[in-house]
Amino acid sequence: MVKSQVVKVPKKESFFKKWGPVFVLSLALAIILIDATLLNVSLGVIIKSLKTDIQSLQWVITAYSLTIAALTITGGRLGDLFGRKKMFIIGAALFAVGSFIASISTNVGMMIIGESIIEGIGAALMMPATASILVSKYKGRDRGIAFGIWGGVAGAATAVGPLLGGYLTTKFEWQWGFRINVVIALILIIGSVVIKEYREKVEKPSLDFVGVILSSTGMLALVYGIIEASTYGWWLAKTPFIAFGQTYGLWGYSITPFAIFIGALILSLFMMWEKRIERLGKTPLVSLHLFSNKQYVSSVTTTALFSLVQAGLIFSVPVFLQAVRGATPFETGLAMLPLSIMAFITAPIAGYLSHKIPPKVLVQIGLASFLVGYGVLYLVLNVNTVASDMVIPFGIMGLGMGMMMSSISNLALSAVSPEQSGEASGVNNTLRQIGSTLGTAVIGAVMLTTVSTSLTAGINSSTVIPSGLKQTISKVASAQTSNVEFGSGVQLPTSMPAEIKTEINTKIKPVAITDGNKQSLAYAISFGIVALISTIWLPSGTHVEFEKNLADKKSKIIKAKA
Repeated sequence: MVKSQVVKVPKKESFFKKWGPVFVLSLALAIILIDATLLNVSLGVIIKSLKTDIQSLQWVITAYSLTIAALTITGGRLGDLFGRKKMFIIGAALFAVGSFIASISTNVGMMIIGESIIEGIGAALMMPATASILVSKYKGRDRGIAFGIWGGVAGAATAVGPLLGGYLTTKFEWQWGFRINVVIALILIIGSVVIKEYREKVEKPSLDFVGVILSSTGMLALVYGIIEASTYGWWLAKTPFIAFGQTYGLWGYSITPFAIFIGALILSLFMMWEKRIERLGKTPLVSLHLFSNKQYVSSVTTTALFSLVQAGLIFSVPVFLQAVRGATPFETGLAMLPLSIMAFITAPIAGYLSHKIPPKVLVQIGLASFLVGYGVLYLVLNVNTVASDMVIPFGIMGLGMGMMMSSISNLALSAVSPEQSGEASGVNNTLRQIGSTLGTAVIGAVMLTTVSTSLTAGINSSTVIPSGLKQTISKVASAQTSNVEFGSGVQLPTSMPAEIKTEINTKIKPVAITDGNKQSLAYAISFGIVALISTIWLPSGTHVEFEKNLADKKSKIIKAKA
């Protein structure tokens, strides 16, 4: 008698077990991105609370970006080697500790330790894990949907930051922007029970420490140079470089080209070291084979360029709404809500469609839509523009952002094997961070220069200000451009007639800031066009085809080794 074989049918996962990890990982990405924009709308309040100035507080934001940029590649590789879930949980715990310290800060130094360093390290561990775990868990259409939700949250979070920060600052205290992070981080740690552990099983868990040092210091110097360009100038020094209480003349040049050169030099040494490590058969921090992968390289390049464009928007619009329209931080965030809503709705739909429509097409449509929204915003922006005038352009941009964000990260990580997804995600997120940092620095410098020029032009053409005072007032106004951007009026001597103060602060200043915003938008649009051109080199085909090609390549490698 022949015994009948019992075929075991895989047990179908419940909705929560299947999709729970997506929501936990998306929430983690959301608090990282929200934290990067949370302070932008609360700067004025925090400056008064900590009795500091805008330059010191900008260093808090700068150091947060520097920490993430310097350590994200390392964070991704640690996940590959020692477990992505493990790094995710450690990152969430550090994020909670850093947020708590920031929430009880009584000075800028304390805030830098909590927000910039400890939170930054936590974010660098969590961020690459969010994407690499999705790659390991989901396949085919499910992966498209997962990245759609993940991308939608990422797009929405960038715009939600100002809204949440504004609400908490206006209704409660600025400290609640950090306190809420502690609660969310605890939710993430508890929610991680639905996430499986993933790590590279073949490799021995060892870390390329020389690679970590070289990549971290190289990224630190490079990003520092970009960020500080608005303070010290891109080439010639606008002000002497001061470090550790010492002033350095640098022969009249800015610190920016020196920092960028040093960063590029160290990163070149890093690449040479990684090549040597691979040649010796050891495990590098980043496999250089990643950069021979056309699909991956074109995807991460587009991501970096889009982040640059996106950063310009998040930086410039709050300045206009608060300094020209007198909006509160909460009203500023509320005005940008259509961007978040549309991004959150569109991204999962685009993710679902990515198995039928080539992601390249979705990315191109998304980028084009985003640029159309930018263009409409440029056309409607004037000193009398109110938040309701921005609903349509923000809606169009949100639609484009959702399509873009849901597809581009999936496109990048679909190009590599799941075993490489941690380091690939780390590089992808690092380049996104560089793009965002460069966008803020460039757009900030453009706005600052334009506002200064426009203030001077307005003062010189004024019929209220006496000719003999115009040159003196122009110098005073130009020196205060940074403070003017954040809503403060031009501070003139008390002896100055009231009608001159009124002329500058109610007529000339709003026009100057509006001019600065429009010029910033124009530059951002030009960068967006470059990003759209870069999509030409993205591969055609659907994610189903990408996965099949990747499986075929892996099969050939296994056969070759056998």
